[in-house]
Amino acid sequence: MALDIRRADYYYTSVEDQPGEAYKLLSQLADIGVNLLAFTAIPVGPMRTQFTLFPEDSNKLIEAARKAGFTIDGPNPALLVQGDDELGALTGIHKKLYQAGVNVYASSGVTDGQGSFGYVLYIRPEEMNKAVSALEVS
Repeated sequence: MALDIRRADYYYTSVEDQPGEAYKLLSQLADIGVNLLAFTAIPVGPMRTQFTLFPEDSNKLIEAARKAGFTIDGPNPALLVQGDDELGALTGIHKKLYQAGVNVYASSGVTDGQGSFGYVLYIRPEEMNKAVSALEVS
């Protein structure tokens, strides 16, 4: 698989840091039919956790949040990269962004252990067009 790079919107929501909060949120989203392309959870204080949701369909997530009564912040722009895992797989991506003067202010990646990887690049809105151009995203 060659690199597949596409735009993705993401949204934030915060919850009290307790057992089962991710399960509750993810179950609600699945029950309503919201498919997530990516998901992260990070602590944002001593008793709060921030979930970052990358929906396949933003409208479904917005409607789900409204129905379930939780607040989301977004959309925010990101790039989602999928490809073959090999030594230095992310180097070419970052080189092109560096040469275009684009700052990646956060990123997260994972391999599947079988030769493929997924990678999320958080790009500031004012730099997204430069990033898209540099990486030749259609």
